[in-house]
Amino acid sequence: MDKLKDKVAIITGGSGGIGKATAKLFLDQGAKVMLVDLDESELQNTVANLDNPNVSYCIADVSIAKDVKKYVSETLSAFGKIDVFFNNAGIEGKAYPIAEYPEDVFDKVIAVNLKGVWLGCQNVMPEMEDGGSVIITSSVAGLKGFKGLGAYVASKHGIVGIMRVAALEFADRKIRVNSVHPGPVNNRMMRSIEKDMSPDNPAEVQKGFEAAIPFKRYAESSEIAELVLFLASDESKYITGTTQVIDGGMYIA
Repeated sequence: MDKLKDKVAIITGGSGGIGKATAKLFLDQGAKVMLVDLDESELQNTVANLDNPNVSYCIADVSIAKDVKKYVSETLSAFGKIDVFFNNAGIEGKAYPIAEYPEDVFDKVIAVNLKGVWLGCQNVMPEMEDGGSVIITSSVAGLKGFKGLGAYVASKHGIVGIMRVAALEFADRKIRVNSVHPGPVNNRMMRSIEKDMSPDNPAEVQKGFEAAIPFKRYAESSEIAELVLFLASDESKYITGTTQVIDGGMYIA
């Protein structure tokens, strides 16, 4: 399979569930991949599990400009160009009402989820090949509200604004920019949110989320990766500035 043959991709949040699933799919489709994350041991484990000579990694904090410049530089040094940017890194924060939300947690969520996306676009996109693709991970929480997740919801709404401006600013180079909006995904982040919302009974939180999804289940990371692959490939070459919802019907319910 060669939907990404001779393409070079950066994936931030590369050792998370969606990042790993997307990396595997990209590699299977012929891409060279630079994984970016904070934890070197997790990155090393991910690379080992992928078992592919076309994957490398860079330790970086996406909320710090010099770290972002580092992963751009290391990608260019390793692979010579950038065709695809999966601007994916994100954290969930904590579950508190707005009136009680800790300021330091709010600041961290905004720094990673929003500033990290901004810095990624600012530093990666000028270095990309014409006709490239940027995919930014937002959330169904970037389109609607969820009680207790104010910082996360705010950050994921803000991503849509960055995406739309970047799509306009880079259209003359035919670089397309789109956001993906998963509903709950069966991964570590949702386990954290469930436990945070109900430390004594996180399974009930999961049941509540599932009841709000017409398909009555969480997504798998591999399903999000398949959408990202479509947006990364030339099959989506006339799609830009869009919010791609992948949530089993949660947003419309």
